[in-house]
Amino acid sequence: MNATQLLSADPVDWPVASGWQDAVSAFFGSPQGQKLLAFLHQRVQAGASIFPPQPLRALELTAPDAVRVVILGQDPYHGRGQAEGLAFSVAPGVRFPPSLQNIFKEIQRDLGVPPPTFPQPGGSLVKWAQNGVLLLNTCLTVEEGQAGSHSGKGWELLTDAVIAQVAQGDRPVVFMLWGSHAQSKRALIPADKGHLVLLANHPSPLSALRPPRPFIGCGHFSAAKAFREQQAAQP
Repeated sequence: MNATQLLSADPVDWPVASGWQDAVSAFFGSPQGQKLLAFLHQRVQAGASIFPPQPLRALELTAPDAVRVVILGQDPYHGRGQAEGLAFSVAPGVRFPPSLQNIFKEIQRDLGVPPPTFPQPGGSLVKWAQNGVLLLNTCLTVEEGQAGSHSGKGWELLTDAVIAQVAQGDRPVVFMLWGSHAQSKRALIPADKGHLVLLANHPSPLSALRPPRPFIGCGHFSAAKAFREQQAAQP
């Protein structure tokens, strides 16, 4: 399904996992959601190429009751064929962007797990999403070659609601907040719910090694693993 086909469908029919539907329906029924849809239709009619083809794919693959870890991105990759609706993930057969390379580098440093090879198995993080990692961008669409082109158009209202829904749940979750944009969402995460909130610079080469919290060496993956094992051991 491409963007044109998706936008021709009623948003209530966009596939999402059970448990997200109320938030999605409330958003698209709101004035902000209607304004966003009008904007997306206008851009498609003007000939814009909008990525990814399935903006709500993170909500389709990871149900609320399955979420164990939340990784926040900003907006989708803006190169043709890259974005697949999951933060930091690329479609099969696409070369790893620098941020994703650094994520795999830190996993190898932290956990001893070698990075995937290109082109197989590649840089798709679908298996992460299917195993409880909510890979959520705060803005869910972008235009080809124009990073941040749909930021501030309304998606943030929905994704804030999703973050808040997870954060208000009774099960402790790991939140990995990389970079100032993701860290601005920390206010949505209550301090009394037992969540593990991990902060680091963005994995982009521009910031991955810089202070105050270098991404390379942050140890987030081993910290998340230990936290999940501790939670699993509790009654």
